[in-house]
Amino acid sequence: MRNPLFAATVSTGLVVLLSSTAMAAEAPYIDNRSDPAAVVRSLYSAINRHEYARAWSYFSDPKPAKDFDTFVKGYDGTDHVEVDIGNAGEEGAAGSIYYQLPVAIRATAKDGSQAVFAGCYTLRQVNAQIQGPPFNPIHIEKGSLKPSKAPFEKALPESCGDGPPPPKKDTSLDAARAQFMLAYGGQCQDPPDGPKGEPQAYAIPYQNAESDTNQPERTMRLFRFFCSMAAYNESAVYYIDDSSGHVRQLQFTVPELDIRYANGDTQGEVESVNVIGFQTEDRLINSGYDEQARTITSDDKWRGVGDASSQGTYLLRDGHFSLVQYDVDASYDGQVDPQTVIDYNTPP
Repeated sequence: MRNPLFAATVSTGLVVLLSSTAMAAEAPYIDNRSDPAAVVRSLYSAINRHEYARAWSYFSDPKPAKDFDTFVKGYDGTDHVEVDIGNAGEEGAAGSIYYQLPVAIRATAKDGSQAVFAGCYTLRQVNAQIQGPPFNPIHIEKGSLKPSKAPFEKALPESCGDGPPPPKKDTSLDAARAQFMLAYGGQCQDPPDGPKGEPQAYAIPYQNAESDTNQPERTMRLFRFFCSMAAYNESAVYYIDDSSGHVRQLQFTVPELDIRYANGDTQGEVESVNVIGFQTEDRLINSGYDEQARTITSDDKWRGVGDASSQGTYLLRDGHFSLVQYDVDASYDGQVDPQTVIDYNTPP
């Protein structure tokens, strides 16, 4: 069996993300050359999908192997590779920008053995304004990965070269962004005031009720991602890091309502609004986080004038956002006069 990291390519820093045929068929197609990390992730996408010509294209000359056939044959023996990418340092020189990108990998061979390697890629971006055809996007110039004795989670170099280290990675934000883009990248719209996948972020100190009062407060991270906007409603998706290092999406409890109107009308005088069950929603409408009250609120307008709507209030308690109030205006009468159908603000 060949070296798990493919002897033909390790010296050039090629990181392989090769999986089984089934996994390759399911791997997402990523071809993004807008920044150094995106280029390296695109390389992994190509290798994972067995699209070796595309993988070959991310490298400049000289290529990472003497010829393309040798490049392809270099992948015998490895099942898959997990990859951790740091922040790139950069330096300008003669019409180009050179990037030094820290990388750590954990390679798993087909026999189940694993090895951790760490090092740096060098990538180059030639000034697009001075180029003629064919256009040359950001590409990998060279790389070097060496065996690491550190566990994979701690193997990523802080920086590359002699320059100052780039800003530390915000691992919580990166994880929340990755989850959002994977689940909603193809569903949600671009926000009106920035790129998709850039959330509003909040740091929330809190302490569990059962914790000793002498224990220091913990810090929760809350991320609000814009998803969609219609005529009078805007939706958002929320993720949370509860200080345990685990980022998860928030799901919001909403009541299932039985609304009865006089004379059987669908928008006439309201006779009753009853809660007959509960559901969960992954998106909130016209929502926001109130840092003073520690609540996430929603305001779902059923029509533009706002005389029919539902509002939810979710309070942070013991590290969780719980539904504590739900108000409904089902009247369609031109007046904004909601009634409270759920109130857990005051303990029984």
